[in-house]
Amino acid sequence: MNLKRYLTIYAALWKNSVAREMSFKGNFILWIFVELLWFGLQLSLVTVIYSQTNSVGSWTKWQMVLLVGASNFIQQIYQAFFLTNCIGLSELVRTGKMDFLLALPVNTRFIVSTRQVDLGAFVNAVFAICVMLFAAHKLALTPTVGQLFGFAALCVVGIFIHYSLMFMLAAISFWTVRAQGIVYGYFNLFNIARMPDEAFKGAFKAFFTFALPVLLVSNVPTRVLADTLGSSKLWLALIGLGVVWAVISEWFWRLSIRRYTSASS
Repeated sequence: MNLKRYLTIYAALWKNSVAREMSFKGNFILWIFVELLWFGLQLSLVTVIYSQTNSVGSWTKWQMVLLVGASNFIQQIYQAFFLTNCIGLSELVRTGKMDFLLALPVNTRFIVSTRQVDLGAFVNAVFAICVMLFAAHKLALTPTVGQLFGFAALCVVGIFIHYSLMFMLAAISFWTVRAQGIVYGYFNLFNIARMPDEAFKGAFKAFFTFALPVLLVSNVPTRVLADTLGSSKLWLALIGLGVVWAVISEWFWRLSIRRYTSASS
């Protein structure tokens, strides 16, 4: 019964998001175009890199195209469900609108995290899938059902890692009032996720693999799809980090919400 209630609420939030997007069709189409342009520039960068070399570590040109496509797919799905809401948390705190959300008879984190849906990001995710399909064709890949399921499952884990980290950073606004700069700073780290893990060495690679696992989030699912994952340790690490960051994020959220005293007090 509780699940049905939350699904009903979420359906209503989707309806509101559709109505909002259709009210500003020009902005909706413009942002799709801007995201596609940025995606095209990322693919152009791959062409530039591989005009100078045949491989980056063990990554060939079309494997890297597959990686860029997978990274963009993960980013767009994350953006569709969570980005706008994480960025908006700071404004809820600053204006005191959090008072209203706290008074609702639903889980506050749920409503804060799911208030808006970016429908344009789903369109861009489809283009990312098309790029992955083309790269898979060039690589002559014939992934099994298990590989496809593993890729999808690891993408979901990666999306929730990004959500846990960015939501925790957004919750800093309970101390600083404004935290959009911090949130956008983490969002810019998605650019690192488009690069092969073998392109990095030492402390930098370790930090972005285990502390802020942006490299794992895109590289591991891509390796599963391309059948180049030599060990199960990497996907186990990704799932383990997903659990760890989810627990830390929930703890930090509860700590943060206790500091909220509303805009009027």
